[in-house]
Amino acid sequence: MAVLFEVSANKPGNVNLVVGFEGTRAEHFLASAVAAAPAFEEGAKRGIAVAEGKLKIGEVGLGQLIKDCIADIAAWQTGGNTLLGTIILFMPIAVAAGMTPIKDNAFDLVALRRNIGLAVESTTAEDAVRLYEAIDIANPSGLNGAPDLDVRNADSKTRLIKENISLLEVFKIAAGYDDVCYEWVNNYPITFDKSYPYLMQLLKTKGLNVAIINTFLKVLAERPDSFIARKIGRAKALEVSEGARRVLELGGAETPRGKESLRQFDKKLRHSGNDYNPGTTADITAATLALCTLSGYRP
Repeated sequence: MAVLFEVSANKPGNVNLVVGFEGTRAEHFLASAVAAAPAFEEGAKRGIAVAEGKLKIGEVGLGQLIKDCIADIAAWQTGGNTLLGTIILFMPIAVAAGMTPIKDNAFDLVALRRNIGLAVESTTAEDAVRLYEAIDIANPSGLNGAPDLDVRNADSKTRLIKENISLLEVFKIAAGYDDVCYEWVNNYPITFDKSYPYLMQLLKTKGLNVAIINTFLKVLAERPDSFIARKIGRAKALEVSEGARRVLELGGAETPRGKESLRQFDKKLRHSGNDYNPGTTADITAATLALCTLSGYRP
C-alpha cells in the first residue's frame, strides 16, 4: 500500500501516475508493488516465528528476502530497477512488524523500531552476498565506485564470506554516501524522526497527495538526495535541495504559488532525463508511508 501511495503522488522529478521516464512508467511501479507483496508477507511470517521462539533472528535471511523480492519484481515488469532502495528499507520493517504486537490495526512504533534494529544488527555475510545478487538483478544506475567491496567487483562476494562481513558492516561502508544504507546503520533516523512526524502532522488537516508531496519536499530540502549526488555530484544535489526548500516556503502542493513553483521545479528536474531524479528521497518517503499504514492510517 505504501508503494502505491508513493507512486500515486505527483512528486517532482519522480515517476508518478502522470509522467515517467523513458522505459520506466507508473505501470512498472504498480506491477512492482503487487509483485513485492509475497516477499513482505514471508518477511513478516519469519518475524512472527522469531517472536514465538521458533526461529533465531540471525536466521531470518534478510538478504535472501530482499533478493527474492527483487527477482519477483523483475519477473513482473520490464521497466528496469523500480524499487531496490525501497525494498532494502522495507524488508527489515516487514520482519520487525512480524516481531511486534499489534492492537486495533496499529503497531507500537517504538517497539517496531527496536525490532528493526535487532533484525538489521543480526544480518550475516550470507545476507550480504544475497543483497549483492539482488543488486545484480536490479542493475541500478548511479552505483559508481565504492571505496571497498564494490558490488561490481567479482571478488567482493568471495571476500564477504571469507572475511565474514555482515550486511550491516557493508552498509556501514556505504552509509556516508547512500542514505538507504545510512538509515539501516542508524536505525532509520530520517524516516522515524523527521519524515514520519511531519507526514502525520500534515495528515491531520491535508489530503494524502498534498501530505506526501510536502513531506517529500521537506526531506529533500533538509537532506540532499544521495542518488543525485552519486550520479552528478553533491553540488548539484545541494542545488536540488535548495529548490525544494523554496517550493516548500511557498506552500508546496497546497497553495497556488506553491503549486506553480512545484510545477516549475518538476520541469527543471526532468530537463536532463533522470539525472536529477530524487530517487533516494522517494525511497524514504515510501518507508515513511509504510510506518503511516502500520500505525493505523487508512485513506
